[in-house]
Amino acid sequence: MSSVRELNERIQQESGFIQSIMTETNRIIVGQDKLLNRLLIALLCNGHILIEGVPGLAKTLAVRTLANTIHAGFQRIQFTPDLLPADLVGTQIYNPQSGEFTPRPGPIFSNIVLADEINRAPAKVQSALLEAMEERQVTLGDRTHTLPEPFMVLATQNPIEQEGTYPLPEAQLDRFMMKVIVGYPTRAEERVIMDRMSGETPAPPQAVISPDVILRARQVVNGIYVDEKIKDYVLDIIFATRDPAASGLKDLGTLIEFGASPRATIFLIRAAKAHAFLRGRGYVTPDDVKQIAPDVLRHRIVITFEAEAEDVSTSEVIQQVLNRIEVP
Repeated sequence: MSSVRELNERIQQESGFIQSIMTETNRIIVGQDKLLNRLLIALLCNGHILIEGVPGLAKTLAVRTLANTIHAGFQRIQFTPDLLPADLVGTQIYNPQSGEFTPRPGPIFSNIVLADEINRAPAKVQSALLEAMEERQVTLGDRTHTLPEPFMVLATQNPIEQEGTYPLPEAQLDRFMMKVIVGYPTRAEERVIMDRMSGETPAPPQAVISPDVILRARQVVNGIYVDEKIKDYVLDIIFATRDPAASGLKDLGTLIEFGASPRATIFLIRAAKAHAFLRGRGYVTPDDVKQIAPDVLRHRIVITFEAEAEDVSTSEVIQQVLNRIEVP
């Protein structure tokens, strides 16, 4: 195994493109550094993200800008109650001249797919999207078509309107690597947004890397060193959500109905590696785990009615776990 010093040197060389992406995106986007950071982590980990936030917070703009900087294909699909699975994955078109059916791929066949307001589409459409996310392929007729690489789905939800929506079941939410909450910008950031949007329109983002660079970076991320103590720390966090009493957190037992799944363990380690990569390190620290854990666990822990009655949120439960589990 390579030494930590060699790993650090390699990471610093391979992660140089990150600064180019951030420079280009910051020219367009104001105050969404965390969202952009999580988008890059998901891209480096071959994962998908669920984004929740009120309208007008530049969620779509952030995703489109990132896709443009990577010279990757981008498709935005507005989910509505009358959407059909064929509108998403495509269908077969009959050719009367040849007497054969010709596949016509849908918008899912792109590198970065934005599923806008995913909870407004019925279950059939949601399941078609989630199947493509998991299998990374789509079957049209009797033929299976592989989706392009890299492939990432970013689904958005609006938390303020529930009428006419179809909430995603917890089992389907588990397929998303992270759930990111997007908040309002600060006063200073909103002043910059106001000045920028009321003045001359900035030039569109330029492609600074090719998709091949992302695919190569994924191999580098996989090789980042994780100490055995860090692995045990991740397991301590996950198992504390499943059996709080056994982890010395007996008071949380009445607040958690279901703990995090094994997918949480896998994604937490992967995301921690990518977090270290973005900071130019060849090894994972406990801080990498703590920084990314809320986004990985937020949609995987189901709280009890008692917790809801006491106005305790999932984020507060996760924070208590992180604060009380011993850091190596």
